[in-house]
Amino acid sequence: MGEPAQIQAKYATLRPFLDERRRRLWAANEALALGRGGATIVAAATGLARQTSGDGLRERRAAAPPPVDTVVAAGEPGLGEPGPVVAAAAAAGARAPGRQRRAGGGRKPLTHHDPELVHALEALVAPTTRGAPESPLRWTTKSTRKLAATLTGQGQPVSAAPVATLLRQLQYRWPARRKTTEGAAHPDRDAQFKHISTMVSTFQERGQPVVSIDATKQERVGDFKNGGREWPPAGQPEPVRGHDFPDKTLGQVTPYGVFDLTANHGWVSVGTDHDTAACAVDTVHRWWAQMGTPRYAGATDLLRTAAGGGSNRRRGRRWQVALQRLADATGRRGHVCHFPPGTSKWHNIEHGMFSHLTQNWRGRPLVSHAVLVELIGPTTTQTGRRIQAALNPQPYPTGITVSDAELAAVRLEPDAFHGNWNDTIAPRGTIN
Repeated sequence: MGEPAQIQAKYATLRPFLDERRRRLWAANEALALGRGGATIVAAATGLARQTSGDGLRERRAAAPPPVDTVVAAGEPGLGEPGPVVAAAAAAGARAPGRQRRAGGGRKPLTHHDPELVHALEALVAPTTRGAPESPLRWTTKSTRKLAATLTGQGQPVSAAPVATLLRQLQYRWPARRKTTEGAAHPDRDAQFKHISTMVSTFQERGQPVVSIDATKQERVGDFKNGGREWPPAGQPEPVRGHDFPDKTLGQVTPYGVFDLTANHGWVSVGTDHDTAACAVDTVHRWWAQMGTPRYAGATDLLRTAAGGGSNRRRGRRWQVALQRLADATGRRGHVCHFPPGTSKWHNIEHGMFSHLTQNWRGRPLVSHAVLVELIGPTTTQTGRRIQAALNPQPYPTGITVSDAELAAVRLEPDAFHGNWNDTIAPRGTIN
């Protein structure tokens, strides 16, 4: 084995036990043992810089002070504060306990040369200066690069990395915004939530169906980029369009869902037309025919919880007329409990079903109606949740007017508690 190989093997054995100073001294010792050109051989065998051996040689020739552990062993207390021997050694250039370099070495921080740098940075990012006319970053994103460029323009040269370090030291962070501020809350909001909870529990104890209904956002159909990632073969990403202009042929779809709170099952009707009250009620009717009837054949009532706006809004005439047709077709009394204004994010279907649908098709373009239905159908969870889906190509025109006579024929019974949010529609015939 040649000298480079021996040095390489020796260094690999000693490396876990060498700190910075010992590594310099070891490299210098090996270089001296090899003679002329020893520093070059050591550097090639170990990967250390030639300067490492040179620094070790200079340290040996300068008769560096003894290691700290030797100084402590010579009579130092070692109880926190340095004793006279350690203090004298430090004053003479020795390293303090726990350090590999003498105190005061290294590059000085930018704040040492420019004490006003921190104040200038805070003036740019502090919340108290938002909207201040004198702020140069009043209406721009305060990224570290823009902050660094602004400070440099003010005569305080700095790069983006030190700006990020200073921001962290000033207890600034990079969080996302949290939706916590809401509009005015209705005084009976909590009471309505308690009422909905009581109604749901009562119906479930009686064995009556309880469903949560709502529509999720419209989805573009076509080879568009979809948020999220999946695991395709390396180097074979699925190509998508460079722009998100809607496809006039495929159009958009509106998935409308029905979530059975008791059975933990859901139904999604993928509508290809407008999201109207008729579309919402038809989805409930489809769920009843496919999933509700086999499970609740002996039911006499059906409770629906819904948001207060959109196609299922409480005061919509078309919504009331469509619910009357559904009650007549099923022969069941239809109860509706609307969530208070501004509380749709607490809707059961949002967390129980819609959140899982988007996870199932993440990163995959919805290239056709069939693909969308197939991606919704296999949606499952570890708690046993199952989803069924079907395409609903039926047209639902808008602008239809409901006459006063049609509205008067609706057998609407407002509840005693907030009849504007809770009501019942009785069928006008017998059970079919």
